Amino acid sequence: MPDIISLIVSTTAVVLILLIAGLLCLRLLDYQADKEMVQRLIAQQPQQPGHFDPVLLSGLPEAAKRYFLFSIAPGTPLYTVADITMSGRFGMGNNRRPDYLNMQARQILAPPDGFIWRMQARRSLLRISGSDSASWTRFWLHELLPVARNGASLDQRRSAFGRYVAEAVFWTPAAVLPGSGIKWAHLSENTARLTVTRLGLEQSVDLTVAENGQPLLVSFMRWSNANPQKHYTLQPFGGYLSDFRDFAGFRLPSHVEAGNHFGTADYFPFFVADIQQINWPQHTN
Repeated sequence: MPDIISLIVSTTAVVLILLIAGLLCLRLLDYQADKEMVQRLIAQQPQQPGHFDPVLLSGLPEAAKRYFLFSIAPGTPLYTVADITMSGRFGMGNNRRPDYLNMQARQILAPPDGFIWRMQARRSLLRISGSDSASWTRFWLHELLPVARNGASLDQRRSAFGRYVAEAVFWTPAAVLPGSGIKWAHLSENTARLTVTRLGLEQSVDLTVAENGQPLLVSFMRWSNANPQKHYTLQPFGGYLSDFRDFAGFRLPSHVEAGNHFGTADYFPFFVADIQQINWPQHTN
C-alpha cells in the first residue's frame, strides 16, 4: 500500500511539473510573439514622411478640417505609428459593478496595419497580464494560468479593426488624412464620419469636435460579443477625449474613457486611460 501511495504522489508531481513547464513555455512563446509584433508594426513607420500642410485638407468636411488643424501643427512630420504608454483602470464587470483593476499598458498603434496593446492589471491579490492585437487576445492570471485566449478569427479581426480605426482618430491623426482607403463625410457642423477600408474590412467612426476643432468624442458601431448572450453583433461603442497635450507637433488627448453600449443606459467605460507619453518610433534595418 505505501508503494502505491508513493507511486501516485510521484506521478502527480511529475504531471504537475510537466504542466507548469508547458505553461511557462507557452508564456515565453507569447512574449516572443509580442516582441515580433512590436517590431513588425514599428517597421510600418514612414522612413521619410511628408510634413503637414493645410492644403492636404482640401475638400474635407468643415468639422474634419478643424479637427486636423487642431491636432497637427503645420510642418509636423506625418508619422503614423505611435508608441503609447498609459496607466489607468480596466473594468472587468459592467456599469452596475465595474470591477476595475489598476492597469499599466504600452501600445504600438500602426493603423491601418494593426496594433498591439500589452497590459498588466491588478487589484489586491489579483494579477492579470497579457496582450491584445488584431491577431490574438491572450491574457494570463498571475503570469501562469491562461484566462483568455482567442486567435485570429474573422470576428477577432473585425472587432479589433473597429478599435484601432477609432484610436487612430485621437492618437495617430496623420494616419487618417485623406488617402487610399480613407474617406471623410459631413454629418453636421461639428461631426464628421471617417470610413476606413482595408483588406476586405470597413469601419466607420463618427467624430464630434468643438468649435476650435478639439475632438470631444468618438462613436461607432463595433462588431463585438460584449453582451449577455456573448454573441458577435454590431453594437454602440465610443468614448470621451480630454486633457490635450502636445506630442512633437501633434495635439492629442491624454485622458480617454471608452466602452461598450455608448450612448445607452448600459454604457460602461471599461477603459479609462491616462497617457504618460506618446513617441514616434523609428525603424532601423
